[in-house]
Amino acid sequence: MFAEMTASKQRPKLWEGLPPVAGPRTRMLVLGSFPGLASLQAQQYYGHARNHFWPILGALWGLDLMAMPYADRLKSAQAHGLGIWDVYAQCQREGSLDSAIRNARPNDLAGLVRTLPDLRAIAHNGGESARSMKLTRALGRPVYRLPSTSPANASWSFERKLAAWREVFASHGVA
Repeated sequence: MFAEMTASKQRPKLWEGLPPVAGPRTRMLVLGSFPGLASLQAQQYYGHARNHFWPILGALWGLDLMAMPYADRLKSAQAHGLGIWDVYAQCQREGSLDSAIRNARPNDLAGLVRTLPDLRAIAHNGGESARSMKLTRALGRPVYRLPSTSPANASWSFERKLAAWREVFASHGVA
């Protein structure tokens, strides 16, 4: 299911994204673009070992999230009022880089937001996700562009990413 293309002249595989992690107590929704291959293979958001997403949340909340099983990380995120999803439901892509995403089909963000009565803000994790800011702004909540937690975003140090995430999370009671 997760095999790469078998021949270079074939079209890239059509990938299916992960379901949302959100509920009625969600106060902030973080939207990535689309899971990378490591995340798809593990069926876990931000599953690449060098992605800063879970370490940033752990630093914000004073928890060692990386030491927890994935299910417990999700429970912790939800307990802190954080929802997680992606802007794309499916796409074609070789590898994991956002720049390789083709023929993307968007998720029903408006449909999800209607189920989140306590939602205060939406934050885009990185530039590709932020390309959907026009759509998310129309949902009637404050919208932010956060620096990507991806290991491909090497121009931002962990500390610099953490400071940017802390500012947005704190302003909406999620830090």
